[in-house]
Amino acid sequence: MTDFEYWCSLDEATRSELESLDAKELEDRFYKSLEFGTGGMRGIMGAGPNRMNQYTIAKATEGLANYLEAFVPGEKSVAIAYDSRNNSSSFALTAAGVLAAHGIKVHIFGTLMPTPVLSFAVRKLGCSAGIVVTASHNPKEYNGYKVYDANGCQLVPGDADRLITFVNAVEDVKNIAVLSPAESAGLIEYIGDEVLDSFLDEVKKLSVYSDKSDLKIVYTPLHGTGNIPVRRILEGRDVSVVKEQEMPDGNFSTVRSPNPEEKDALNLAIEQARRENADIVIGTDPDCDRVGVAVKHNGEFVLLTGNQTGALLLDFVLKFKKDSFGKNPTVVTTIVTGSLGADTAKSYGCDVVYTLTGFKYIGDRICRWEKDGSRTYVFGYEESYGYLAGTHARDKDAVSAAMLVAEMAAYHKNNGRTLVDALESLYGRFGYYLDSLETVVLKGKEGSEKIKASMSAMRSAGKTLFDDCVNVEDYSEGFGELPKENVLRFIFADGSWAAARPSGTEPKLKLYFSVKGKNREAALERQEKIKQILLNLVQ
Repeated sequence: MTDFEYWCSLDEATRSELESLDAKELEDRFYKSLEFGTGGMRGIMGAGPNRMNQYTIAKATEGLANYLEAFVPGEKSVAIAYDSRNNSSSFALTAAGVLAAHGIKVHIFGTLMPTPVLSFAVRKLGCSAGIVVTASHNPKEYNGYKVYDANGCQLVPGDADRLITFVNAVEDVKNIAVLSPAESAGLIEYIGDEVLDSFLDEVKKLSVYSDKSDLKIVYTPLHGTGNIPVRRILEGRDVSVVKEQEMPDGNFSTVRSPNPEEKDALNLAIEQARRENADIVIGTDPDCDRVGVAVKHNGEFVLLTGNQTGALLLDFVLKFKKDSFGKNPTVVTTIVTGSLGADTAKSYGCDVVYTLTGFKYIGDRICRWEKDGSRTYVFGYEESYGYLAGTHARDKDAVSAAMLVAEMAAYHKNNGRTLVDALESLYGRFGYYLDSLETVVLKGKEGSEKIKASMSAMRSAGKTLFDDCVNVEDYSEGFGELPKENVLRFIFADGSWAAARPSGTEPKLKLYFSVKGKNREAALERQEKIKQILLNLVQ
């Protein structure tokens, strides 16, 4: 029996969908199985082994159940959350049913819930692991599945590799036992309001500036999970919500993509902010772990990048916490995050530790330092709009970040500044940094091959790609104590850098640039030259 015939035998809806597809689409759905990697899995929804569907969810969960039975002694339990995407709730119930069939206790949220709340819930409920069904900020066609350990941290290499072995060992998706909620009496328990209440209580403890101001905020949850938690954490402030984007909508019908990194994602919120003469716009992605910010400055709204918001939040939080740092206060960031934040952290006497891309590595540092007491975690962030000021969660948290952004904007407004003014002040202290991300989308089998060829070409060229490149850091062979990852960083004489990294969850090649210059014009001119060299090689 071919793979196509096997999948057609699973159920009538799957057979009907697959038989309606043309040859090119079928090739894309069957040329490989959707990979379960160190970040879980993420892909386009649909029938077939290279798609997100009830069978690939069941396979991943069967592997997780077998993994827990092999490595976790005694009673086992798993917390499950899901976002507002199409099929998220049904995928979550499929995962719950597979675990229940293994006799594993399931704590599942009865409504959509932010990813950081799941991270918190795992430890709050004393679970062995956690699952979030989400594709975060991806377009509506996508869904995903992330696994968390007992610390509420996404699995890092080692544990992830062991889990992947168990997932890959599951070959017959047709005969995986999946109990219905009715068949799971005593094994599936719905999580009540007390977990979210406790989460918000912990977030409130991170507040550093309570002085009131007349700051006006427009907030959009972009049809996702942030609506209730973010509005609750901003209670008492002048906040208006974008009504068109308030309610859950798996089609994300008002945006091209529900990603605050995209320039047009906050358009509706900015239009409302203009009408209401608001000071700031805050937007969170569907699973509420990323936050985007737009600031009114000189009558126009300016979008802040993840690097800029991260540096501003660092400066703000450290300004108020500098007298209460613990032992070896440390900021954690990633190898593709801009340098302005690191310079800011060092100016307050903090050490800076760099990890690979992925907030799981930042969460892992929190867990390690909590155990050995060697360092005090102060703040962590990555350029892709993810921030974490506390240790209540072990993943990026847009709920606490939204609270701190509001406090930061109020603080600067009370001192006669906008966040753009505050950013210019940082540039005055540390030099002008121009950070950007260029994403090259290369879909399907051909795209995958092109990404591999592009990375190989960059490795072969090395320093000769650029006139003033002094070093190339190749993380594919490991770098320092960091795990191996397919990333290249080109370091220039003045400390500027460029990096290339294939996305682990999307058909994309990501090119990062961090260029330091005397001013924006000089930095932009230099960055364009560097960018064009890499784009020419890819194209």
